[in-house]
Amino acid sequence: MLILVTLSARNRLQGKITELQLGGVMAHVVIQVGNDYIESVITRRSAVEMNLKVGDTFSAVIKSTEIMIEKQ
Repeated sequence: MLILVTLSARNRLQGKITELQLGGVMAHVVIQVGNDYIESVITRRSAVEMNLKVGDTFSAVIKSTEIMIEKQ
């Protein structure tokens, strides 16, 4: 069964999963985007249902009401 999902979020960063830690309830996912990394904590159930694996290509979709910036 193919399910088409559309989102209103426009901030998408495509990268590869470099780290995946499955806990009892939550999963920690690290996606490398170029030389940078995006980290996310999602439910373990979602990670299992999406069949996430290290090396897979995914997009980090960012929808936020607050973004912090830092000058280096």
